[in-house]
Amino acid sequence: MAKTKTTVYLDEDVLRGAKVMAARTGKKDYEVVEEALRAYLGMEVLERAWGAADMSEEDALKLAVEEVHRFRSGAS
Repeated sequence: MAKTKTTVYLDEDVLRGAKVMAARTGKKDYEVVEEALRAYLGMEVLERAWGAADMSEEDALKLAVEEVHRFRSGAS
């Protein structure tokens, strides 16, 4: 997947935490931020749902939204 350079403004503590996590895991700062955003946005669930041959894009998006709400509410 193509990457696009962008500028974001982060709280110093958030940036520091991302840098620490990157150093501990051997990743780049942007990889840690991207992984966190993907998790927060439920992108993995959305990509899995879109990969299902018998599911429409509308159904996949609905499933992804439900999963994000479930994740944010702390349900397992």
